[in-house]
Amino acid sequence: MYETIATEKKARAGVITLSREERRNTISPTMLNELFGALKAYDDDPEILAVVLTGAGSKAFCAGADFAESMGATTSLIERHEQQRRFADLLRAIKELKKPLVARVNGHALGGGLGLACSCDIVVAAEDCRFGTPEINVGLFPYIIMASLLRSATAPKKLLEMMLTGERLDAREAQQLGLANHVVSREKLDAKVDEVVGKITSKSPAVLRLGRRAFYTVRDMEYEKALEYLASVLTINAMADDVAEGVAAFLEKREPQWKGK
Repeated sequence: MYETIATEKKARAGVITLSREERRNTISPTMLNELFGALKAYDDDPEILAVVLTGAGSKAFCAGADFAESMGATTSLIERHEQQRRFADLLRAIKELKKPLVARVNGHALGGGLGLACSCDIVVAAEDCRFGTPEINVGLFPYIIMASLLRSATAPKKLLEMMLTGERLDAREAQQLGLANHVVSREKLDAKVDEVVGKITSKSPAVLRLGRRAFYTVRDMEYEKALEYLASVLTINAMADDVAEGVAAFLEKREPQWKGK
């Protein structure tokens, strides 16, 4: 179905693999379009409860934009601008997903690739990976991905230093900066991703959807408005069928059988 990505179902998770290993899984215009399609297909699939995003091979998760193809595919400034906005649209689409998204960072995550990873809900990285924003080295700046990075980083000045210098961080440094949730040896990467996905997919899909949306909605909301919004969401959540099932399962000391509503 796809030229630049591969998809597969693994248990209750949908896996999307960036499959341009010979070009370090860089993002081309074709890949952008295919990512939109794959994400929507999994988001609409009732059998899929979570999505995993990874890269082919072991050298790169994603090395950012493919400048040769991205710039060569456009003939005017306006077309180039619209193509760049397309990547911003992808990050927005990820935020609006109904299902949690886990990044399996199997190699270097650079530039747009780092932004793609940080737009995911949970990032699991191999310890020998490196994270960075090398755009400054070619006279650019990581403008679009800055929105995702700033919302992930716990040390903004360290993040700014990385963007200003183009220096790369190892996975442990990235974790300290807040850009990764888990850093494990390469041998344990798949097991850790499976563990995280397993925990997510064992929960109520309806509440996961409601809670994930609430998280991203209130992140940028003024405090008093956030409290009012969250009170309303709690009322909706409390009326869900899965709440009754969850409470009954707890009292009966059994695993809940979620209905997803």
